[in-house]
Amino acid sequence: MDVSKHNTTGPSRPRTRTERQYPEVLVLSRISAALSGLWDLEAILGVGLDSTLEIMDGTIGEVLLIDEKTQLLTHLAYRGLSKEFVEKIRLSVGEGITGSVAQTGKAILLEDISSDPRVANRELVTNEGLKAFICVPLRAKDKVLGVLNVASKAPRQFTTNDMHLLYAIGDQLGIAIEQARLYDRLRKARERLRNLARQNLVAEEEERRRIARELHDETSQSLSGIALQQQALIEMAEITGRLTPEFIAGLKKAQALTVQVHNEVSRLISNLHPALLDTLGLVPAVRQHAESRLQPLGIEVKVETKGMEARFPPDVEAALFRFFQGAIGNVAQHSRATRASIIIEYQTKEFATRVSDNGQGFDVSEITNVEESGRGRGLFSMRERIGALGGTSGIESQIGKGTTVWARIPVGQDFEYAQNKSTGSR
Repeated sequence: MDVSKHNTTGPSRPRTRTERQYPEVLVLSRISAALSGLWDLEAILGVGLDSTLEIMDGTIGEVLLIDEKTQLLTHLAYRGLSKEFVEKIRLSVGEGITGSVAQTGKAILLEDISSDPRVANRELVTNEGLKAFICVPLRAKDKVLGVLNVASKAPRQFTTNDMHLLYAIGDQLGIAIEQARLYDRLRKARERLRNLARQNLVAEEEERRRIARELHDETSQSLSGIALQQQALIEMAEITGRLTPEFIAGLKKAQALTVQVHNEVSRLISNLHPALLDTLGLVPAVRQHAESRLQPLGIEVKVETKGMEARFPPDVEAALFRFFQGAIGNVAQHSRATRASIIIEYQTKEFATRVSDNGQGFDVSEITNVEESGRGRGLFSMRERIGALGGTSGIESQIGKGTTVWARIPVGQDFEYAQNKSTGSR
């Protein structure tokens, strides 16, 4: 372990006698302030050790944590110790002075560790020149997570007050360690959920493609054939004059219904998976969908691109198209707008987009979850799709002032899950 990478608090400074007599609560306040906002375990241990040594006027210290599987004590932060000492020290819970503290949870204070009969690795300790020594447990909820050691090569006498202070620091550091581990477990759980969500989205898109392909190859083709056959029958009946006008009118009505169903199936195919998305890419597919969805409603729509258009992996383009599909659907269903604009921007390291309308707007703060009625499902689905690409998204709206939905995703790298930072703001 590189000592320097934990050295975040700068060089120690001599403390005045007044500072040495700080009440314990103020000392702990300093430790708490130093650890505030830290979630990375190594950073917590490094900052905690540095702060402890500064308070103790010390230069030698180490933090060892218990590996729950092997029950071995592992160095995660140290100061003032040689790399050889750290690499060669191997202790299990219950072994030596440090292992004993890890096992019992009771601190040990020594004037000279090198002469204590309980010491393990005596030769290493002697070669390191360690003398005065304090070892305290790091605890959280009555569970010992590891130990904090402070030592000195120069003759000095640690006091019981020093030990009690380190006890309190050890408890506080133990809580910070437990919180960091909980945060790490939560982060990993979220990552697993995001991976599962992406797999579900990919499976959903594949199913959409399959259904669209089957509808096109079978249902749509059959309806087209029926409509052509009906047209041929109508023309034959009109030429021969053998059928009544009523029968011919019935044929024409049946043909019109067939054409209507065919058009509806074509619309469903486009919604399931637009052919343009595979052939020409994201922008043409978005433009076609926006115009076909909004113009019949009297909503003028403008699609603007910035930068050089680029193709993304199919699953990425599909996820982005679903985002646009959701945003455009919201404009069509809820906005009561007369104009809408879609800006698609290709940058070197980022893809960005904004979908805006001049409609009635709404109070974003009211949408905090998916309601039983389904309200909010589209917005949260859009957010999850962008989050699945490692991007960020948000909604900006005010009543009477329209709505803007925006999204940004990183490009120029593998598209992987990242912490979803999507937001809603007014």
